[in-house]
Amino acid sequence: MANQENKGSLLALLPLLIFVLLFIGTGLITGDFSNMPINVAIIIASAAALAMNRKEKLTAKLEIFTKGAGHPNIMLMVVIFILAGAFAQTASEMGAVESTVNMGLSFIPSNYLMVGLFIVGCFISLSMGTSMGTVAALTPIGIGIAEQTGIPLALAMGTVISGAMFGDNLSMISDTTIAAVRTQHTKMSDKFKTNFFIILPGAIVTSIILWFITRGSSVELTGEYPYEFIQVLPYIAVLVCALIGINVLIVLFGGTILAGIIGLLNGSFTGTGLIQAVSQGVLNMQDIALVAIFIGGMIGIIQYNGGIQWLLNTVTSRIRTKKGAEFGIAGLVSAADIATANNTISIIMTGPLAKNIADEYNVDPRKSASLLDIFSSCWQGLVPYGGQMLAAAGLAAISPVSIIPYSIYPMTLGICGIIAILIGFPKFKKAGN
Repeated sequence: MANQENKGSLLALLPLLIFVLLFIGTGLITGDFSNMPINVAIIIASAAALAMNRKEKLTAKLEIFTKGAGHPNIMLMVVIFILAGAFAQTASEMGAVESTVNMGLSFIPSNYLMVGLFIVGCFISLSMGTSMGTVAALTPIGIGIAEQTGIPLALAMGTVISGAMFGDNLSMISDTTIAAVRTQHTKMSDKFKTNFFIILPGAIVTSIILWFITRGSSVELTGEYPYEFIQVLPYIAVLVCALIGINVLIVLFGGTILAGIIGLLNGSFTGTGLIQAVSQGVLNMQDIALVAIFIGGMIGIIQYNGGIQWLLNTVTSRIRTKKGAEFGIAGLVSAADIATANNTISIIMTGPLAKNIADEYNVDPRKSASLLDIFSSCWQGLVPYGGQMLAAAGLAAISPVSIIPYSIYPMTLGICGIIAILIGFPKFKKAGN
């Protein structure tokens, strides 16, 4: 800002440090990372931000905070989060999740169980847009497969997490993808295409590795897996419509209506039940929406006090090339995710700074958005205190640390991201919008 020196201020980053220490420190001390809710941590950090810079009146700082919190990009992101939640919950209560899982299981060959479990996980997470939902849906199935085949339970859980992180990084309705696209000012369909071609080799390599280490393990899945294709249709419709470039707000709104109509026709819920499902979906996203708003306000204060300028100077002082800028973006979001164990929050935190770096070094916004998503999802699938790891480990009654060596796709995801930077892939004919 105008009243700050160009060199910026390291002290201005104190609220961000408080946020990270509160969130991760409480988890490390207590052994339970849910003991410090992320919304409470961001409120405390925001209060610290408002308490700084005593030269300014509180009313002036509050105005800066609210302008940052109410930035058009933040508000649009919140609206998208809400619509994504409404769609996800409506589709789930209509029976889409169960049908999608069962459809995938119906096609798994008995001698490719882990490969099949990974592919089903990829499809479900891509459709649902949530890695946590995918872990919850597939973990019991993974446990059953491990028990029947003698495959290590940690390997089965690592496979579930691998499939879950595929869609978390790529899905049109994933909050991480929404955050990456909005902070980098690019289009959802453009980011999808760029990201897909970067990470596809990682998914293929993961499938090959899973086949190699589980070859010889074969058992027929017992029981029937009934599904109705019409219940899977909303997921497919949303994916196709988003890919062809229809506005994401229209896509999510239309997907919710389609899921609602199917649910009414097949008796999954009544009109009142549909309204309640939509309402619950909105409520499910309120935490992430409020956190995004508070982070926007806190970042506004940090920027005014010179913290963003200091970070920019520090990061860019070590950057000499476009590749260096891309590695800088990857490093920033990686550090944020390792600290917060939340890939959406890490993207919201570092997105504006990544955009500044991308603009200065002519990094295409499609590439910068992809890098944010790739490296945040990479670490999210590897940190033992991440929600996905804790959920899978808790259901399987094993240590999350034991799953890490088998969390193959997050590893190949990070490797693909590094290779894409080193070789300058993909090549863009023109800058993205």
